[in-house]
Amino acid sequence: MDQLRGPTWLQHRRARAFERFSTTPLPTVEEEVWRYSRIPELDLGVYRPLTGAPSGEAVPDGLQPVLDTVEERAALVVVHNGSVVHVDVDPKAAAAGLEVGRLADLDPEGAALGTVTGEANGAFSLLHDAFVADPVLVRVRPGLVVDAPVVVLHWTDGSGLASFPHLVVQAGDDSEVVVYDHSGSADVDALVLPVVELAAAPASRLRYVNAQLLGQRVWQLGRQLSRGERDARLSTSMVALGGGYARLEVESTLAGRGASGEMLAVYFGEGNQMHDFRTLQDHEAPKTMSDLLFKGAVQGRSRSVYTGMIHIGKQAAGVDAFQTNRNIKLSDGAWAESVPNLEIENNDVRCSHASAVGPVDEDQRYYLESRGVPPARAERLIVLGFFEDVLERLAVPGAVPALRSEITAKLDRRDVEVAR
Repeated sequence: MDQLRGPTWLQHRRARAFERFSTTPLPTVEEEVWRYSRIPELDLGVYRPLTGAPSGEAVPDGLQPVLDTVEERAALVVVHNGSVVHVDVDPKAAAAGLEVGRLADLDPEGAALGTVTGEANGAFSLLHDAFVADPVLVRVRPGLVVDAPVVVLHWTDGSGLASFPHLVVQAGDDSEVVVYDHSGSADVDALVLPVVELAAAPASRLRYVNAQLLGQRVWQLGRQLSRGERDARLSTSMVALGGGYARLEVESTLAGRGASGEMLAVYFGEGNQMHDFRTLQDHEAPKTMSDLLFKGAVQGRSRSVYTGMIHIGKQAAGVDAFQTNRNIKLSDGAWAESVPNLEIENNDVRCSHASAVGPVDEDQRYYLESRGVPPARAERLIVLGFFEDVLERLAVPGAVPALRSEITAKLDRRDVEVAR
């Protein structure tokens, strides 16, 4: 930890977090928020943080295809094994008030770090804060509409490496920005603990898309927290196709009257993968609205977990909040768990939650097969259609074809297994 670079305030922050981490027990499956997880299988001792400075400014080869999918962009940041290696901001966007780069450079006092997450609690949050190397800041001045996405690319390729990426996005009053955050890796054993903070000021429009395509030997324990002030519009979308055990805690706090939050996700497991989502839609203010739609599929011996909570505070009258989680089981050995929850402290609200876990819809299958579509082709079309209503809502249309191809590749591998 002492070998990590950075300003004095960041070094002090790391030291405080490490001291607290050393006396904080690791979570267990007895805790409700870790129920169904694979946390007993995690051995922190086999991973090491990268303490040296990044080598060069080259974009890793594994990220080149991603650059081709999002060619039009307002800014590009490349983070390699947790450290920023490349920053490129369109000069016109920068002149208009878009700031993108190392947080330590753009915010010398570090005031932006932790504005949404608050003080770290829990072993893995403290571990992240103890070893975060190079946080990234995206800051949009009030009134600025950024016409093209800000692209942040993360790549992990160190065997046995522990990486701690941190992204902070701050959208000023009445501003608008789209951020595309892509995480990939080589085929290595690694641990990634990412944290994302999204702060939407009054009347701002902030849309965030995360594509997670980590290798299947990578553990991810991530947190994504957003906060919307008065009349802000927040949208967070996740496409989780990679990782061995990939966990993401997604929390959206609607703190200002009239704020709204959309939460979307697609996840698809194969082999021994496990995707684990824990969500919170927290309505602190009146006249707020949230809408969550998570769709998943499992095949092989893969597993998925979704547990979600809608919380309506005492002062949050006139709230609309919706939560839907649907899962398709494509193999007998696959398993999915879905647990939606409501906690309502105000009667003047409209809330609903729904969840489903089951095989491919037989009526849809019959409809297609009765019209001459072969069974394997029919099932493929149903799964692709199942995901499409989420994919078509992603705020970065240029990335969708490649993500759709990744889903198709998983179905191709299943067809091969079934044919054996």
